[in-house]
Amino acid sequence: MRDAQFKKIAAASLALAGLIAGFAVSRAATSRSTSSHKSGAGTSDTSKTQELKVTIKEWAVPTKGAHPHDPAVGAEGSLWFTEQMANKIGRLDPKTGKFKEYPLKVTNSGPHGLVEDGQGNIWFTANFAGYVGKLDAKTGEVKEYQMPVEKADDPHSLIFDANGILWFTLQGANMVGRLDPKTGKIELKDVPTENALPYGIQMSSKGVPFFCELGTHKIASIDPKTLAIHDYDLPAEVRPRRLAIDAQDRIYFSDFKSGHLGRLDLKTGEVKLWDSPGGAESNPYGITITPDGMVWYSESGVKPNTMVRLDPKTETFAKADIPSGGGVVRNMAATKDGRVYIACSGVDKVGVVQP
Repeated sequence: MRDAQFKKIAAASLALAGLIAGFAVSRAATSRSTSSHKSGAGTSDTSKTQELKVTIKEWAVPTKGAHPHDPAVGAEGSLWFTEQMANKIGRLDPKTGKFKEYPLKVTNSGPHGLVEDGQGNIWFTANFAGYVGKLDAKTGEVKEYQMPVEKADDPHSLIFDANGILWFTLQGANMVGRLDPKTGKIELKDVPTENALPYGIQMSSKGVPFFCELGTHKIASIDPKTLAIHDYDLPAEVRPRRLAIDAQDRIYFSDFKSGHLGRLDLKTGEVKLWDSPGGAESNPYGITITPDGMVWYSESGVKPNTMVRLDPKTETFAKADIPSGGGVVRNMAATKDGRVYIACSGVDKVGVVQP
């Protein structure tokens, strides 16, 4: 990795650390709204949180200190994950408990997010080394796609659209991008909001990418044709980190700053906030939606970390502790049969949540 890029990543990491530290300071002064954001964001009582009756099975990853970051669902139900501090991509067969690891050629790549394409290849963002990679799961071969400009560092989260185009955020560079796997062409777009820290990204049913702006109280969309970015304002105290989109294209997001699960209704513009069961300092983080419409997320600011489930129909919450403690569940992925895959960074484990 070039020295200039490393300095930018370091600076971005320090900025994010400062931002997160600032969250803790600001909580005491944060006012919690009581109606919907269109008419000002609503919160609801989660004091009656139920016990979440699930089985959580965890496996220690083969490489100690790997810091597994993001999980993804692969072919035949395999659990893929990035090993950010070990410079590897990992795969677990949950049926047998067998692991396979794929070392990366570029030193200190810092693999972060990952997703499988329609051919079974695993695509990932190299957070530290500033590229997007493709792993051929059959051969182990890795191909790197370098950013077209030097300032485009810190590629972060990624998602495919229905046409096979890969969209991704670049947190430190304050950009979003897309990559055409057929040509290898990468196009980049600056995010208009200064220090937006573009983070989690997902795709709507209409093929529109939406991403979180962790550095501010916004979620944004990208026009697939023009790359124009449109912001959706959230309540001022909110800092969205990850998001998940349901079958009605409602956007659920984890409010890392002030302890909410939130929902943005694109049709009405309404924003609804639920107080997370763990309270204002629970730091909701990884989030996903299972095929039955249930919204799952993890609270990273409580010990042990929790798995929380919201039933949107009844607006009831249920939660369970993660046996290993979690060590911060930064992202999660839902399988077609309703299970949830998690990566527990600080404890070097990956897991499966079985309802």
